[in-house]
Parts: sequence; C-alpha cells; structure tokens
Amino acid sequence: MQKIEYPSVFEFRRIAISVGLVMLLWIALWADLRFDLNLRSWGVYPRTFEGLKGIVFTPFIHKDLSHLTNNSISLVALLWFLFYFYPKAAWKVLLYGAILSGLGTWLIGRPAFHIGASGIVYMLVSFLFFKGVFSGYYRLIALSLIVVFLYGGLLWYVFPIDPKISWEGHLSGFFVGFVFAGVVKSGVTQEYHYPWEHPEFDPSKDPFMRRFDEQGNFVPDEPEPEPEDETDHQPQKIEIKYNFKPSSKDSE
Repeated sequence: MQKIEYPSVFEFRRIAISVGLVMLLWIALWADLRFDLNLRSWGVYPRTFEGLKGIVFTPFIHKDLSHLTNNSISLVALLWFLFYFYPKAAWKVLLYGAILSGLGTWLIGRPAFHIGASGIVYMLVSFLFFKGVFSGYYRLIALSLIVVFLYGGLLWYVFPIDPKISWEGHLSGFFVGFVFAGVVKSGVTQEYHYPWEHPEFDPSKDPFMRRFDEQGNFVPDEPEPEPEDETDHQPQKIEIKYNFKPSSKDSE
C-alpha cells in the first residue's frame, strides 16, 4: 500500500481552505442583511422545478447570525478534518456531498424553503465517522471517536423533533455521508506496511536482517585485519661517511 505522509497539523493551506469556505457563508449573510436580498427564496423547495436551484445555493443561505454561527463552528473543524485526513478525496466528497444532500432534501422535504449548511455538516460527520470505522486504520478510527465525542448529539436532529429545523436536510446529509464512506476508495489514507510485513520479503537480501542468525542473535562484523606498516619491512639504510686524514709521513 502507498504510504501517505501527513503534513503538519497546523499547515496553513488546509486551515485557510476551511476558514475561507466558511467566510463565503458569512459574506452571503452580510449581503443578504445589508441589501435585503431575501435569499431565503433561493433555498430548496421540495419537488418543484423552481426549488431545484436551492440544491446549489442553500448552503450559502442562513436565517440569522445565530443560525450561521452554529454551523460555522462545526464546519471549520469538520472541513479541517476532511482536508487533513483525506486530502486527495476532500473536494469530491465536499462538492458531490453538498449536491446530493440538497437533492435528497428536495425529494423528501416538507413543502417549505429549506436553507442552511446543516446538510453538509451532517454529511461530513457521517462520512468521517463511518469511513474511519470501515478503514480499520487506527488513525482514522481515532478520528471517528473524536467526531462522535464532539458531534454525537447531532444524531437526534435527523428525526422530526423540532418543526423549525429541517430534519430532512440533516437526514439526507447523514445518509449521503454514510454512502460515501463505503463508496469513496481513491485518495484515502491507508495503513502503511513495512517491507518485512509483505509476504514476498526475503530476509537474506536485506542488509539489516543479515546481521541476525536463525535464532535472532546479533552477528557482529568480523574485525578487519589491521593494515601492515610497509615501513617495518623495508631494510634500514645505513649511511657511512669516511673522512681521510693524511698522516705526517704522507706529507713528506
């Protein structure tokens, strides 16, 4: 399996993507309140042709600051989880998940305008949780436990317990996330196996494993012979100087 190296936890690019996407929602709400655009009418209206446009626009439309704040806090964390742990599949999961969640709301929703990014929140929660469980990889399972700890209480709102809340959008997003967890395969981090864990591994060809015998005992290298000093075997050169001194007889 391919080993995917994780970047720094606080890598700027992934944080910027998460915050930037949420900022688009705040800009849309500011424009709606500032210029009285009445964007609510661009939300999903189930089973009508005109209501289909809400599949694209409804994540950007919120009722008020409280509605957007609740979604923003969850979205920043969940988007960061998505782009950090599933970098190659993140954009596909986000874009297709948003469209299919909106389409599901259009199919099963009550005859009213359904607005907000809650469907995406539930889609991300469901995808991150079930994908971690299905993968069997300890890092992604740990992420699943974190998601349950932080957002487990959201499960109640996929049921019609509050008439003011679009539980249909929540249920659609949750279902889409569950389906994506089983369907999305490419671009997902997989457990890394070391070379010696593969069945075709040959210990005799591995330089590290050759340092151990069949019983697992360490085999030290044999000491290399010390190089001989060439000067020890060369005959010593003896220089003899003769000084001749003439005798007195020779001088006569």
